[in-house]
Amino acid sequence: MIIYTVSPGDSVDSIAAAFQSPADSIIYINQLVPPYALAIGQALLIENGTQGAVPPGRSIPVTYAERGLIPFGYAYPNISPWVLEQTLPYLSDLHIFSYGFTAEGMLIPPPVDDTRMIEAARNAGVRPILTLTPFGPDGRFNNTLISSVVRNPSYRQNLIWQLFAVMSEKGFAGVDVDFEYILADDRDLFTAFVADLASVLRPSGYSTSVALAPKTSAGQSGLLYEGKDYRALGALADSVLLMTYEWGFKHGPNMAVAPLDKVRRVVDYAVTEIAPDKISLGIPNYGYDWPLPFERGVTEAVTIGNVEAVQIAIQNGASIQFDETAQSPFFNYTTNGTGHEVWFEDARSILGKFGLIREYGLRGAGWWQLMRWWRANWVLMQAVFGTPTHTL
Repeated sequence: MIIYTVSPGDSVDSIAAAFQSPADSIIYINQLVPPYALAIGQALLIENGTQGAVPPGRSIPVTYAERGLIPFGYAYPNISPWVLEQTLPYLSDLHIFSYGFTAEGMLIPPPVDDTRMIEAARNAGVRPILTLTPFGPDGRFNNTLISSVVRNPSYRQNLIWQLFAVMSEKGFAGVDVDFEYILADDRDLFTAFVADLASVLRPSGYSTSVALAPKTSAGQSGLLYEGKDYRALGALADSVLLMTYEWGFKHGPNMAVAPLDKVRRVVDYAVTEIAPDKISLGIPNYGYDWPLPFERGVTEAVTIGNVEAVQIAIQNGASIQFDETAQSPFFNYTTNGTGHEVWFEDARSILGKFGLIREYGLRGAGWWQLMRWWRANWVLMQAVFGTPTHTL
């Protein structure tokens, strides 16, 4: 396969002819919308039938990795049945988001029943994973809940054994611990909680994974980072996810969500503390549309899908640019007198992240999240790493 960047004057038919690839295939893989207009600068994933007759500087060949990938993603129980059906063949694990708990360690199931997701995953040979999060009544991560459980041995054991019972009852294959904004004073107690959890789950064949904030040093300051001990958690857990996204975020300044230069710095540090074959790289399945100018505390970006981002560019006559440092696409447009800046992911930016996984020999990749269907992402993954292993 090849990634081709659209130039002025290109059409689906002209590109199909140049690459001896069926137009229907280009439309299907890239989820193009009738009448199949293209944006200048748009990246198209194409099945290349030519023997190198490609204009220089406008295309990227997709090369194969020497080893496979363990791909997974997070999804809410209200995911579209069609999106779930389309996505499962590309996954090894499905992380169901999410179970919560009370201050006394009583497990709280998702508000929407997850039985359908668990059964669909298992029928597809995909491991369903219970995601555990400390959400408070406001729907945000609550470190008071974390403190209450990890500081009380009775509450901690109560939560662990409830997890064990629910996993056995519902057919989960493991637990993913996604605790964020852990207090620095709770760091070692959180590590002890993960140790206790793994010691209970592992003898019965259940896995334990931990989501890690994107640190670049052991002593990195900030509430997001200080409660996570990379080395200790990496030793205790079966695997970890580096949450390498959200540099650009809803209430933050307009910039790439997962700029590759910053992602690399996280991986550079992580592999000094954790075995690479335990590490999965976080990948965003979304972008943001910021109204301009950005004003901190006032501006709020709109979350958009990557396919949707391209349609916004087409509808507004915008040319898509590519930041070579961040390895991310972006564009600007104006509507109703307001300027906008959009950053998102495309085949080029995802290929860059796959390159990091190959370079460092990482275990896999984890997508946040799977609620939007993005076919080119999964076709590209399969082209690079082959068909994922189904472990059930």
